[in-house]
This record gives sequence, C-alpha cells and structure tokens, in this order.
Amino acid sequence: MLFSRQLPGYFAEFNDHSVLLARTSVALGPLVIEDVRECPAKDSAALAEAIEQIQSRKSPSGFLHAVTSLYPARRLIRRHSLDLKRVREPAYFGELCTQQFRIEQDKYALALINADDGADFDQVKATQKEVVFCGLPFEDAEAAQQMLLDSGIYPERMELGSVAMLGALAGILASSGSKAPVLVLEIGADLTHSYIVSSGGIEASRPIQQGVDAMVPVVQKELGLNDEEAARKLFYANTFDFTGMGPQLTRRLLKELQSSIGFYEVQTGQSVGQVLTTQLSPKLAWLESAITSGLGLSPLRLDAISWLRNHAGVTVPEALAATLAEPRWLGLLALMAQHQSAHAVPAEEKK
Repeated sequence: MLFSRQLPGYFAEFNDHSVLLARTSVALGPLVIEDVRECPAKDSAALAEAIEQIQSRKSPSGFLHAVTSLYPARRLIRRHSLDLKRVREPAYFGELCTQQFRIEQDKYALALINADDGADFDQVKATQKEVVFCGLPFEDAEAAQQMLLDSGIYPERMELGSVAMLGALAGILASSGSKAPVLVLEIGADLTHSYIVSSGGIEASRPIQQGVDAMVPVVQKELGLNDEEAARKLFYANTFDFTGMGPQLTRRLLKELQSSIGFYEVQTGQSVGQVLTTQLSPKLAWLESAITSGLGLSPLRLDAISWLRNHAGVTVPEALAATLAEPRWLGLLALMAQHQSAHAVPAEEKK
C-alpha cells in the first residue's frame, strides 16, 4: 500500500461533451496535479492519444488505472424529506422510488446521504429527515464500466460526477462565507440536470428534457438551412457567433428553469442570484451568457483552486491554474477532492 501511494494517480471524467484526464504526483495523500488532457466525447482515436500522452509510464496491464466519474443520463440525484416513522418499513423506499422518482427500486443502484453533511444515511438510527437519493440503473453502471474498459481505462473507482461536483461546490460556498443559493446546470446533449445548491448542500434538483441537441432544429429554422445535419455541424463548429440567437435557442429551457426557480423561491423565501454552468466546452460558452441574461441572474465565479489546496490537499501548479479555473474542470477537481476524503491517510502513516 505504501508503494502504491508513491505511484502517480490518474483521474478521468466522462461527460456528454468531453473526456477530461489528469495525472497527479501520487495516487493518495497530498496531491499535486502534474498534467491534464481533454478530448471530445465519443472520439475514440482522440481519447487513445490523450491516454498515451497523460501516462508517465506504461501500465503492465495495458490499461490506465484511474479514478473515474460519469454522468449517465438516467442518474438520480434528488433531495427528499423522509417520513421517519416509516423508514424501517420494508415497502417504504420502494414506494418512494415508484411514486416520487418514477423508477423501479430493484433496477437502480441507490445510496442515501444526509442532505446537510453528505454522510451516509443511517437507516437504523434514522435521525436525519432530509436526505439525497443518489443512483443510476444497474444496466447503465455495467454499460459505463464496459465503455471504460473498451476505452483502455480500468476504473479503480466509479463515481457519479454530479455528486462529487455538488459536494465540492457546497464546500467552496461554505468556505467563502456565501449563504446565497446558486443555480447549477449540467447541460447535456438531450437533458439538462438542474440543481439549486447552497453552502448547506443540495436544496433542490430537477432533470429537464432539454439539452443542446434540442437547439439544432431552431438553428436550422432561424438560418434557413436545408437539413438538420448541416445545422448540427454549424452549431458545433464554433465558426458562427450564436450569441444573438441566444434568446431563441434557450427559450424552452429558460421557461423550465424559471418555473423551477420560482417554485423554490416561493417555498423557501430564498432568492437565487447566480448561475454556474459546468461541462460546457469553449465552443458552447456563449450558452452561459444567454441563460444568465435570460434569467436575469449573474454567473458565479469560483475560486476552486484555493479551496482544493486549503481543504482537500490538492495543489494546482501555476502553469495549469488558468485552465483548471474554468468551470468545466470543476467536476474533475471535485473527483480528486472526493477521492482524498474517501481515502484519508491515517495519522500514523503520515509520520
């Protein structure tokens, strides 16, 4: 174990838009990020090249052994108030899954965490009423594992990227003294997962059936293009400034977000003032401006790098600071922080 701690650590995030890779000085203990790589999602040749470039030495197994995070479309991250009188009833959680979340409990890998501190929910003591359900379908977990192996990555650990990212964000807000809730958006190809997060954790969450692919037909119509494929290529090529079309492209998404924010503010009396969009590539960076402007909010600017150093034992060198300060890297940095927390080095091993 001592030897393994001295080997480089590898981290990988797979989201709808890109694959992010990082190498750290050691696998466990205080980490220094040594190198990062990025490639488009679903580009196997680019990923193979990035994996080769990121490795400091070849693995005998032929696989890059990495701590990984993924964002499956059917991931479940929902806050819920439990009926503590019923938590020991065998049928209670199955009813919740069916009636509240519209899922079948026996088909999902599920975990419950306390909403206020992120600790595992203790069903025996059952003293915490506010919890967050986290999970994904078993078949999606199996498919993700196979995808990683096919990509040349052996997952030492697989995380729901959203959970690590939201936990890190709550920590960053708490360390800065901010108590105002923030709207967090993971805008994927077909879905947008929206969350309202404060220094106290996840306040609300909701999947919205609108992603960037839904904007392609609007581009086709607005620009008078002959077919949808031509519109798609233009949309993702970064050769056209879509800023002026922002209101038209985001109209349906904004309507759903306004509904979610309005419901939360009425229920809690708290006002959402800032937005954080993660995962978006630089080609789609204009979307954040369109959304914040449409909602009348401002973008959240984070100092994740200082938080990592002071609270998670992860150091970002100056040469990488500007790159890793961009919001799309927050999930990968949060994965490192989560890994550190899950594998804290015992005091006797530090001596």
